[in-house]
Amino acid sequence: MYIKEAKRVLRIESDAIRDLIKGLDNNFDRAIQILSRSKGRVVLTGMGKAGIIAQKISATMSSTGTPSLFLHSAEAIHGDLGRVTKDDVVIALSNSGETEEVRKLLPLVKKMGVKLISFTGNKKSTLAKYSDVVFDVSVKKEACPLGLAPTSSTTAMLAMGDALCVCLLKEKKFKEEDFAFYHPGGSLGKRLLLKVEDIMRKGLGNPIVKEDKKVKAVLCDITKARAGAASVVDKRGRLAGIFTDGDLRRNLENRVDVSELKIKDVMTKNPVTVKSEQLAVEALRILQEKKIDEIPVVDKNHRPVGMLDVQDLLKAGLV
Repeated sequence: MYIKEAKRVLRIESDAIRDLIKGLDNNFDRAIQILSRSKGRVVLTGMGKAGIIAQKISATMSSTGTPSLFLHSAEAIHGDLGRVTKDDVVIALSNSGETEEVRKLLPLVKKMGVKLISFTGNKKSTLAKYSDVVFDVSVKKEACPLGLAPTSSTTAMLAMGDALCVCLLKEKKFKEEDFAFYHPGGSLGKRLLLKVEDIMRKGLGNPIVKEDKKVKAVLCDITKARAGAASVVDKRGRLAGIFTDGDLRRNLENRVDVSELKIKDVMTKNPVTVKSEQLAVEALRILQEKKIDEIPVVDKNHRPVGMLDVQDLLKAGLV
């Protein structure tokens, strides 16, 4: 019933973002330089819907390596301006550029000697005149059929803010490890912070057998440990191979009885391994690329210290 109207809204808003691309110029690079060289924080301010967009941009900056806070424009002129220091950079959002609360802030911000960047749809506005860098986020029309509710204009502000945050991320060489530091909770934190040693099977759950041991006895060890594989070590205790259910099946296809054979004769030699300090997500990638279900964990001397399999990764929420 409303699909036609929804398409109209999406078309108008997507056109608004495309128009931003055409208007990008050296001002964007200048803004990145100002923000990346700042010794303070990035303070986002705005009123109404523009203020909500400012909060989102501030949150994205904070989570991608740029210290930031949101300052409500009305609260700022009633004491909260004290949160701003001379080392900060202020980004003000106002489509008209004449929002009263934002306008009252401008001379105070400039008196502090703070750099001011603006997102506005009016390049001739008071906000634009006070700004060191102006982002023109003007739109041809709002998606609202009444032309009243901020829709296309806030979408344009949000998209420009995302572009700014992503470019700052690249400028600061922000890495996955840095991102994980700010996102320790939830599945994202698990993917980026969880190490192999945190989820690997060890002790009684990790059967380690000598290479001369017979297959029958090794199978008993695996069953007792409720594991899917055993690490096989040489006389020096270094990993020589791995014995899995797959190895057993492959050898049964060629032999009537393998139970009395030595495990070194049926194991997979020189298996792929991981270190305990590696990220669990790295181990998952290796398992997927090699199309295997288990992978031994070894120390710096190539001695087995654990075993990791797909089930462990499932329980950890990585799959």
